[in-house]
Amino acid sequence: MSGTAPGLGARQAALVAGLTGTGPAPAGFDAARFAAARAALLAKRADVVAGVWPELARDCGPRWRELFAAWAPGRPPGGGYADGWAFARQRLAAGALGPAAAVELAAAGARLGRPGRRPPAPPDRAGHPLAGTWRRVGRRLRGACGYGRAGRAVALRLGRRLWVVRRP
Repeated sequence: MSGTAPGLGARQAALVAGLTGTGPAPAGFDAARFAAARAALLAKRADVVAGVWPELARDCGPRWRELFAAWAPGRPPGGGYADGWAFARQRLAAGALGPAAAVELAAAGARLGRPGRRPPAPPDRAGHPLAGTWRRVGRRLRGACGYGRAGRAVALRLGRRLWVVRRP
């Protein structure tokens, strides 16, 4: 585009980084208004995560927004599900995740089929007459089952059914 001002992309990137908390406020903006806009966007982000992860928000209680606001700076928004997943995993690692939120995290892991890890591949049977069938069955199984663990909660998913067990 010949009509685009030079450096516009860099200025826009700096503005987005400042508003999401991953960078400083760009020059030329009223600091108080910019901080208010950043706080409003962070509150909206926390509300979206609370809608997707209600037990996590309930576990944090009235300090939900405060705890999320302390965690979020420097982390680019990934959407309500991804932000909640990362926040819950961080609270689990710190030993601050309650049992109901741990069940929610384990169930999410089961729905995703063990996120961060791939299920074992089907056996290599390239020379077998049913090799194509083995591959198809393996693909279906990877999508049809999963499990997740968080704290003392374990969740297992088979097809559309989900079971949650709390270990003593």
